[in-house]
Amino acid sequence: MRASERAYQRLREEILDGELAPGAPLGEVEQAARLGVSRTPVREAFARLEADGLATAASARVLVVAELSPESIAALYELREALEERAARLAAERRDPSPFLAVRRRIVAATERLDGGADGLAEYYAAIAELDEAVDRAAGNPLLTAALRGARLHSARVRRLARHHPARLRRAADEHLLIVDAIIDGDASLAAHATHVHLHLSLRHALASIGGRSVA
Repeated sequence: MRASERAYQRLREEILDGELAPGAPLGEVEQAARLGVSRTPVREAFARLEADGLATAASARVLVVAELSPESIAALYELREALEERAARLAAERRDPSPFLAVRRRIVAATERLDGGADGLAEYYAAIAELDEAVDRAAGNPLLTAALRGARLHSARVRRLARHHPARLRRAADEHLLIVDAIIDGDASLAAHATHVHLHLSLRHALASIGGRSVA
């Protein structure tokens, strides 16, 4: 793996996990020394992070981790609503129930392990990622999948706000199961509505977690 790719992946994961906090400065010299690479790979990694929207220029010479403001989170959920509701509807219309039955079992099992610390949390998020992949395959729209990939990248930053709220995670698991059941039953309207409800409640929690205004 190229040095720039290693630097990019490391920095991206640290931003998504919150190790590099919103607003944290990203200096070429400091990051190159910390990551054990030259400045050129770091510069290339920074350019990709800017393209992803994970970093932004605070000035001509200063790059910082992109902020997570109430406005940016609300904008993200507007995008997710348009994309994910449509994907759920298509998945219900075009689905093979078998993959979703397997996903349902995995979500149920992972939810039972949410009290298992970091391992339990990782298992839960892996189950949700499997649901996303099953929806993408069932929807069968590569352009929609590509758009969802970008939205999910930013959603990972918001998702960490629920890590220390097990009650919210359990409610979110129930919401995901309702989406899965609607897809299994081939009920496109219910799949879209269940997705809408999940996103609405997730947005309320995210805004409350950062002290932003809640949504009625």
